[in-house]
Amino acid sequence: MPNIQHARILILSANGVEQVELTTPRDELRKAGATVDVATPDGKPVRGWKHTDWGDQIAADLKIADAKCDNYDAIVIPGGQINPDLLRVNPDAVKLVRDFAASGKIVAAVCHGPWLLVEADLCRGRTMTSYQSIRTDMKNAGAKVVDQEVVVDNGIVTSRQPDDLPAFVAKIIEEVQEGRHARRTAAA
Repeated sequence: MPNIQHARILILSANGVEQVELTTPRDELRKAGATVDVATPDGKPVRGWKHTDWGDQIAADLKIADAKCDNYDAIVIPGGQINPDLLRVNPDAVKLVRDFAASGKIVAAVCHGPWLLVEADLCRGRTMTSYQSIRTDMKNAGAKVVDQEVVVDNGIVTSRQPDDLPAFVAKIIEEVQEGRHARRTAAA
């Protein structure tokens, strides 16, 4: 069983990320002992969204195009309306999420983050949750959508909103410590 203190975790982000949905997992996973990197489209800092207006600049560690699935144990996709909408049209981000899923590594998305899972065709046949406004998108992509603070379907972790972050982070840690998941591909 892998130890979270030896884990490497990647967070994907673009401008407009719901700030707390990036900073809380990043900081809590680091506090638990994991190495956490933030990848952005250009490898430069991104601007967070804080409630109803722009928030802080958030440092980046690398470009999404330079991130390699083999270097990490899990990938985390924070929400906000803007962030996942930008990421789901970024071919490098979509490919990276697909690579993590295909390798059986942990894929975690919160709030609007599952939009990227929709684009990567990872919803079909899975039980998931998300922010209320994108649940129809997830259903249309084949997910069984439930209203719970955190849901795990064979190593894919989804959560609804900022209030659910403690349960979301705890579940990421638990799943990382379980290790890789022999995962079926999305049902056709």
